[in-house]
Amino acid sequence: MNYLENLRTFVTVVDIGTITQAAEQLYIAKSAVSRRLAELEAHLGVQLFHRTTRNMTLTAEGQAFYERGCTILNEVLEAENEVKSTKQQLKGKFKIAAPLTFGIEHLSPLLNQFLVQHPDLEFDLDFSDRQVDLIEEGFDLALRIGTLPDSNLKARILAPMSRVFCASPDYLAHYGEPQDLEQLSKHPLLRYSLAPLRPILLYRDEQGMEIPINMSTRLAANNGTFLMQAAIAGQGITFLPTFIVYQAIEAGQLKILLPHYSWEKTQLYAIYPPTRHLSQRVRQLIDFLKQHFTQEPYWEACLKQSYFLSPPAST
Repeated sequence: MNYLENLRTFVTVVDIGTITQAAEQLYIAKSAVSRRLAELEAHLGVQLFHRTTRNMTLTAEGQAFYERGCTILNEVLEAENEVKSTKQQLKGKFKIAAPLTFGIEHLSPLLNQFLVQHPDLEFDLDFSDRQVDLIEEGFDLALRIGTLPDSNLKARILAPMSRVFCASPDYLAHYGEPQDLEQLSKHPLLRYSLAPLRPILLYRDEQGMEIPINMSTRLAANNGTFLMQAAIAGQGITFLPTFIVYQAIEAGQLKILLPHYSWEKTQLYAIYPPTRHLSQRVRQLIDFLKQHFTQEPYWEACLKQSYFLSPPAST
């Protein structure tokens, strides 16, 4: 039994959906495809497909084996690419997870550029704010924002992610602009619901002294763009990353509050499984993103503008 060929046949059948079309793509007979699948199931001692006269669907074991099989085949292809010319285009499937708003607004244009450079890559993108399991779900790379928990995953910092309190000019004209923490705490908060339920921390000095701020929640949502739109509509004060609100701030739709205070810092991380060998696809994409975001990404420019336009708050 040629295990690698059988595995490649299995993955092709799952990707295409039928034995007939898989046989055409692999340039082999339908009977050869069926034989390879049977050999694979006999070797594993499990049933990979539920078969009927009309279709084939994966069993739970088949789904798990498919996800790991895709990773194995990609690693084999990656190894082949590395021993060939270094000028050869990257190939294979590339499964990536990224936060919803950041992925659509900031990552998508860069991925399109990367695809132009490497047209033989096949991207499978998961844009959501959930914490994916890279290993169990077969992801090659994930972008995450915030403080990373201890894990066996590898991480590389791509860019700073500042967060700001902000509100619309109309809201501030009606309810007053807070000039210190005590005044800020009296305003309603439009809260990102996936953030930890704890007070927002303020770093007051170089020693890292922290002061908790407790605000009542008027509106909670698991999407930052929605919260930004609610703030623009005058529903309250929100605390969001600059990559979400920077354009609204530059357009005058939102105003940064207490710009001379320094809030808890976060980072944008590239996360990848702790494999012995980092694939060329992952390495090149991380380098590509790092180069384009730089140490001071464009969404952070609104911080300087607000800082110099606003007088220091009395503390």
